[in-house]
Amino acid sequence: MSSVEGKVVIVVPTYIEAENLPRLAERIFALDMPKSSMIVVDDASPDGTSNVARKLRRRYNGRVVVIEREDKLGLGTAYVRGFSQALEDGAEYVVQMDADLSHAPEYIPGFIEALGTADVVIGSRYAEGGGVDKDWTLKRRLLSSLANLGIRAVSGVKVKDATTGFKAFRATSLVSLNLEGFHCKGFGFQAEVAYACQEMGHKIVERPIVFHDRAAGKSKMSLGIIIEAMWKLAVIRWRR
Repeated sequence: MSSVEGKVVIVVPTYIEAENLPRLAERIFALDMPKSSMIVVDDASPDGTSNVARKLRRRYNGRVVVIEREDKLGLGTAYVRGFSQALEDGAEYVVQMDADLSHAPEYIPGFIEALGTADVVIGSRYAEGGGVDKDWTLKRRLLSSLANLGIRAVSGVKVKDATTGFKAFRATSLVSLNLEGFHCKGFGFQAEVAYACQEMGHKIVERPIVFHDRAAGKSKMSLGIIIEAMWKLAVIRWRR
């Protein structure tokens, strides 16, 4: 694949990801994207994630921007803060992804290539060719599938993977969204963004990915988080 020439900014919210963040940065900056940078939005991680991010900023000559927040304020607000900073920094393309290496950075150049004809790219586990870690238990596979189906049903999102946190946007598409108007602060934010892009008429394409188990640490997902997201999304859709 040819070099990605445009300015790509990768937004990564973090909470207790000190162990994973250096490996993620190493893989991102090994890609053939000379104008890429990374924005880390840390929610007062008690494991020193922000300290690690500051060291990475020095190691990669300022290509890592660190936003430190004073409390755990939620995934959705972290993305809104990171997106706003990316746009201020002149990004042409904005990527969102998890910090735990469940999303392989090596997919990013393909996402950017797809943005040549699309407005938004979804890294999809449920598109043909996509999937999840082979070591996932049946219980975890069912929880993921049912969560996705339920959230698609209540939110009205048409993409196959409504809950993915791996997306890429043209900056112009992101600008068209009312970032401060999003209601979901947690897990439901992913579907709310997809729904907003759908409502704006943006061309959305799904690229298959294999979702890997986190490299280190514990998953923050639970049934309670999923039920809360479904409830909030149902209310948002009803109001609209």
